[in-house]
Amino acid sequence: MTSADPVPEVTPAQPTESIAATGLSSLSAEGTTPTTDAAMVKDTLHRYLQKHRAALLAKLDGLAERQARWPLTPTGTNVLGLVKHVAGVQAGYLGLVFDRPLPDAPAWLDSWDGADMYASLDESMTDVIAFHHRSAAHADATIAALDLDARGVVPWWPEDRREVTLHRILVHMAYETARHARHADIVREMLDGLAGDGDGNLAAKTPSEWAAWRQHLVDIAERSGLPGQHQ
Repeated sequence: MTSADPVPEVTPAQPTESIAATGLSSLSAEGTTPTTDAAMVKDTLHRYLQKHRAALLAKLDGLAERQARWPLTPTGTNVLGLVKHVAGVQAGYLGLVFDRPLPDAPAWLDSWDGADMYASLDESMTDVIAFHHRSAAHADATIAALDLDARGVVPWWPEDRREVTLHRILVHMAYETARHARHADIVREMLDGLAGDGDGNLAAKTPSEWAAWRQHLVDIAERSGLPGQHQ
């Protein structure tokens, strides 16, 4: 896709039984009872992490190898690379940090040269997805095994901030995963127009209405630079 390519027609993602299509308000019962305990807080954080993981992976559905790898930003952002990156980050924060390193970890996991941001020619989309599932299962085992106040050390953080709790890392990973899932949202829209998670949060517009909406925004952007528009 280049700047000269037409804008893809919007196709809303369909509702599914996956947690990716679960509305955020349904992820936890926390707050519905007078008492909130540590187990409930851990479950809430875990469910948010699980939703964003599933949403990220869903952005690969229906893509060919070339599409999944195609860089759509000046920094090379691509859907498959985002999935690989999040899987690697997860293996570190919910593995190594708590002295539970992922067994048989790939060599690129220790690389800081961007090897986690794309799939190499000897890695298929199936390989990357399988690694993401393995990383997630290992992370979930760490979450299940430890209390929220369990202590860990992040060796790549500044020395005076390296000591952490599982609570903090769960917040960090939910944020990290959500951030990259949203990157994948935009990249996937640019590839073929697929939008949303099927969770009801995308406005109900037809493809032609989305095209008109985008043109409306283009018109505002164009007119905003004209003399007298901000007086």
